[in-house]
Amino acid sequence: MRMAHDFAAARAAAQHCPELTGHGQARGPRPEERTELLTAWRRNLARALADDLSPLLSDDRLDVTIGEPDPLTGAAALERIGALAANSLLRVGARGGASGETALLSFDYATALALTDRSFGGEGRTADNAPETLPRSAALMVEEAATMIAQTMTRVSYGDAPIPADAAARGEVMIRSENAARLKPFAPDAACLLFTLVIANQQGCTWRASLVVTPERMDRLLPGAARTPRPRADRRPATGTAAPFANVPLSLHAVLAEFDLSLARLQTLSPGDSIPLTMGRQVPLMVGEQVLAYGSIGTADDRMAIRLTRIPVPAFAEGAVS
Repeated sequence: MRMAHDFAAARAAAQHCPELTGHGQARGPRPEERTELLTAWRRNLARALADDLSPLLSDDRLDVTIGEPDPLTGAAALERIGALAANSLLRVGARGGASGETALLSFDYATALALTDRSFGGEGRTADNAPETLPRSAALMVEEAATMIAQTMTRVSYGDAPIPADAAARGEVMIRSENAARLKPFAPDAACLLFTLVIANQQGCTWRASLVVTPERMDRLLPGAARTPRPRADRRPATGTAAPFANVPLSLHAVLAEFDLSLARLQTLSPGDSIPLTMGRQVPLMVGEQVLAYGSIGTADDRMAIRLTRIPVPAFAEGAVS
């Protein structure tokens, strides 16, 4: 049967706002959902970091906690970090962002030095006085730790979901600087969340780091916050032959001769004087005050060279160079 009647709407069709329909944009979590997801994200990230950072810190059993975030402006967050720190701009993979999300990670210099000391088997105590410049070994240590933290954040963000093989960001350090403002991680008037990461070992050492993320980026990191259990891999403490310390340049020197001069003779020295030297057959090759090897002096390719003849201890044995 064919109807010949025309029907008219009794009232105008409802018009819903984009926040309700979600057309054109992904709807973020509701406030109560965000609180629950953020708590789970902090808990799961802390647990994962305790496992992942352990091999970098002499295989210590670690306890990591991440406190409630402090809501700050970008300018206030940079002021809290300070004018001089070991800062890393991280790119973190997230299910909500195809190109990853950025976050600012900062260690103060004293903490960076303490972590480096612990990674080489030292106590890892934080000193009261920090240097104005960070040693190369400590800078490499911070970069390695920051990369691990970025990769762990990525894994926690994906949770049970596999990380796509073509993901643009699996967790990496984009750039480092001693001045966080140079990294331009966020606008000075932007809303930010500052998390304090507290890392502690069983020997009583405590190290802190600051992690700053904008709320909209944080929302994209929250989905998939459930932690994915992983089998514990066979891990070894970091050594001088493993990354990141294998590339630290060391200054070596060969001692050709050693002799004594009286103070009176030393005061009479002038250009043109000759001082007889007695050079031994075995010349020590040293790093600092430690003898790495002995060798004989000769030439190679028209250049002076030393040919190693004896190595008293394995030059690259764990603990041989500190």
